[in-house]
Order: sequence, then structure tokens, then C-alpha cells
Amino acid sequence: MRPEPQDGLLPAGLDRRLFLGGAAATAAAAALPTPAWADHHAEASLPDLCVFIKFVQSLSYDEMAQRLAAIGFDGIESTVRAKGHVLPERVKEDLPKQYEAVKRAGMDITIMTTDVVEVDQPYTEDVLRIGAELGIRKYRMGFWRYDPNRGVMEQLDELRPKVKELAALNRELGLTAVYQNHCGKKYVGAPIWDLHYLLRDIDPQEIGMAFDLRHATIEGGLSWPLQYDIMKPHLGALFVKDFVWGEKKEQHVPLGEGRVDKTFYKKHLKEGPNVPISLHVEYLKNGDAEENLAAITRDYKTLRKWLGA
Repeated sequence: MRPEPQDGLLPAGLDRRLFLGGAAATAAAAALPTPAWADHHAEASLPDLCVFIKFVQSLSYDEMAQRLAAIGFDGIESTVRAKGHVLPERVKEDLPKQYEAVKRAGMDITIMTTDVVEVDQPYTEDVLRIGAELGIRKYRMGFWRYDPNRGVMEQLDELRPKVKELAALNRELGLTAVYQNHCGKKYVGAPIWDLHYLLRDIDPQEIGMAFDLRHATIEGGLSWPLQYDIMKPHLGALFVKDFVWGEKKEQHVPLGEGRVDKTFYKKHLKEGPNVPISLHVEYLKNGDAEENLAAITRDYKTLRKWLGA
């Protein structure tokens, strides 16, 4: 484990890039040990790397932020949703607290993971407006689910007006939503062409896609590069995790031990848009925070190798 940032190293709200430039000019800062994240943040070609915090939510905001910053991340993918680290009904009180803790550790809230799928949901405007006021610019949406007793195209056509309404709200607030593709017959976005159908007329700065290669490989098999190509103009983030085929279903595994094509990520850096990359460690669902932090550290190192960093 790399050394943790010292308390007070970054004042709340101070941009890390400004800090890195200013620290070199001050004798006091020069005397401090180099933060764990400083070595890679200056690499212009490397996108922001963040981590999904679902399985370290037992930690306080400050400890969570300090421990993840020590690993080397630029930011977090926060959980601002039911059973999240920030509950939607307490977003006005608690999201600023989490935000300040993350900034003190020298990171950003790169993505908020939410339950938002339409404008008229409870707490949608509260979550998005508070996030926008804090300067968070990207959030992950919840999932739309198919009714198996109705036609697919009929349901997609019903969703299109809701997509446009949400895009308009995002435009007003200066936010970008990303919708993650997931595997399984109940999820809109699983085959990916349906997500293209919904987003083809939407500005990707308002609603884009979080491309998850794990799920794309499960659903697309050998054709996932075609799916990526279709959605590349709409990309707003990449989600990273791995899997193997079990006897009856797919299973999460540590990064590099499964079927995900590790060469994809360097290819994306050359050909795709510069979007945040979020590491998802989900193979220790019954593990405690310490076990998950160890797994996050291990997978972070693997991801850095895959990116050529």
C-alpha cells in the first residue's frame, strides 16, 4: 500500500492540478512526501481513473477518501442512491460532506451513481442540482427494465420522450448522464443497439453511455467490437471489471483472471474519446472494507498495466 496523503495537504475545494503546480514552488510543500497520485496525474494521455465505492461504504467519508487516494485514484464513482454512501433523501446535507472529504484527499467525485431514470422521480432534481452546484459534472443513471410481456420496440418508443426530458434537464444544469450497458434479458442496454436507438439523437454531453466491456462481452460474444464502434460517439465513461463463465452463469473475478480483452483499453486510448475510466471490484460482495480495498489495490495495478501507464 502506498503512503496515505497527510491531513491538510490539499485545502477543501483546491483543484489538484493547481496544487501540483503550486506545491513545487513552496518550500513547505517540497518537504512533504510525494502524494501517491502525483506520479500519474501529470500524464496528459491518461484519462481520469476513478473507483466505484459500493463495497467500501462502511468507511466514513474521510477514511474512504484517504484510503482510495493513497492507492492512486484521481476520483471516486460515488453512490448517491438508495442504500448508497449518500442517501437521496439526505443529499442536501450529506453530499457536500462527502465532496469536501474527497477534495481534502486530493480527488474529485468523478461520477455520481444514482437511481435517476427520468425527471419526475422523487429526489431526481435534488440529487442533480446539488451535484451540479458542487461542480460534479457526470452521473450514472439507474436502469430501465423491459416488461417481457410487451414488445421491445413499443417500450423503447415510450422511453424516448423521457430520455429527451432528462437530456433537457441535464443541459440546463450542465450535467452529463451516462447509461451503463448491463447483461441480462431484462435490461434496456444489454444488446446495446437498443441504447443506440434511444440516444442516437441526443447530445452525448447530455446523455451518453458508460461502456462496460464485461457486460458487452457476455452479451455480444465475439461481436463486442462492433457494439463499441456503434456507441463510440456516445461514450461518456468506461467501466472496468472481469468475468469467467460458470456452470450456469457468469461470475465476477479479479481483473486479468477472466475473459475481458485487456488489449481493448490501449486501443480505446488511441481511438476513443477521452472519458473517465471507473474500476468496479465486485467479486468480494461478502468481504469487508479491508478485503475490498486490497482487491481494489490489486486491480488498480492491473488496470494501469493494461493502459500502458
